[in-house]
Amino acid sequence: MSTGEKFIILPYRRNRGNLVVGEMRQASSIPSAEKIAASMASRFVGVAAYAVMVDEETGDMSSPRLLVKHGDIADLNAA
Repeated sequence: MSTGEKFIILPYRRNRGNLVVGEMRQASSIPSAEKIAASMASRFVGVAAYAVMVDEETGDMSSPRLLVKHGDIADLNAA
């Protein structure tokens, strides 16, 4: 199993009072992920940038590590 670290940005919006994840964006580095998250922050109720481990064969993501957050976000580590 081959894994690698990727950087993703998740925007959040509210729908009927609940936080809903928008379209995920990818970044090439930690500084890039932080910059993209900051630029998106004014358009969403919350934005978070994460470093995640990705299984290159299946595309499954695991071990999310929060890099930066703006506003309200969901806890990805909650079961």
